[in-house]
Amino acid sequence: MDKTLTPSGAAPLIDPFQRAINYLRVSVTDRCDFRCVYCMSENMTFLPKAQLLTLEELDTMCSTFIGLGVQKLRITGGEPLVRKGIMTFFDAMTRHLDSGALRELTLTTNGSQLEKFAPDLAAAGVRRINVSLDTLDDAKFAQITRWGRLPQVMRGIDAAQKAGLRVKINAVALKGFNEDELFTLTDWCASRDMDLTFIEVMPMGDIGNEDRLDQYWPLRDLRARLAERFTLTDLAERTGGPARYVRLEETGQKIGFITPLTHNFCESCNRVRLTCTGELYMCLGQEDMADLRAPLRAHPGDTAALEQAIRAAIRLKPKGHDFDYSRQVVDGKMSRHMSHTGG
Repeated sequence: MDKTLTPSGAAPLIDPFQRAINYLRVSVTDRCDFRCVYCMSENMTFLPKAQLLTLEELDTMCSTFIGLGVQKLRITGGEPLVRKGIMTFFDAMTRHLDSGALRELTLTTNGSQLEKFAPDLAAAGVRRINVSLDTLDDAKFAQITRWGRLPQVMRGIDAAQKAGLRVKINAVALKGFNEDELFTLTDWCASRDMDLTFIEVMPMGDIGNEDRLDQYWPLRDLRARLAERFTLTDLAERTGGPARYVRLEETGQKIGFITPLTHNFCESCNRVRLTCTGELYMCLGQEDMADLRAPLRAHPGDTAALEQAIRAAIRLKPKGHDFDYSRQVVDGKMSRHMSHTGG
């Protein structure tokens, strides 16, 4: 086979800046059983069910992308595991892992449903997951998530590791909230053989009374604090994504930093994001999107129009985003919530 073609024989997805798009993040629901203060308001109005892609439509959509060269599929939300019948979708994606067309099927979760679903996810071919966890303090966890309870998440992490899933912890760096837990989180992850990634809070959506400038803790400051206790070795590892990694020599664990604000990571971006309503966002930090639900529903059983719409969208992928915290207003702030796009 021509190496410039995908396993299905199709031309791969190449954007205007010659970046191969082989990573799709899919939000399967905008709903969540938490109300994290940096992600959504407490009194969210969720989308009517008719606007959401059905599980069958999600299968068709993802399968079409895989046919066009997508090799990594990350399922997100909201909280993906609160979507009714979601394991039907995961089980359906297993066929692409078995064929070799899909190299990785994974998800990002708040951990609340892992105790129930971890064994089934492992059986479906999921090998690693990201769990969002910003604090190890019960009271602070209830505060930051509004509705969440830490013991439930801890049982979920236990279940995931027992099922053989590799767990990575994602912690949003929040000034005045979890600064004092930097070493607590790091040591806890090391004790459980879990990697840890810190994320700068991003200007996404109206979150009510929360002020993002007050929340913003630059990761350069966090990294400097880590370096006071540990020897940090920069790793050349790149996934095409936003994280930059170091190894803590004293523990051997890998620490990631996702810094969309202090370090622009767009030059190697290999991903696009599909919302639960079928909107394709070519960049997390731009408002431009393409409606893929319309061609999908207009031509049931025929993916030619959908493929054409996907290719047209990729041709519009911008070079980078516009996030900027350097002034006292948040330039580049997105009006949509992070839960709408799926992170």
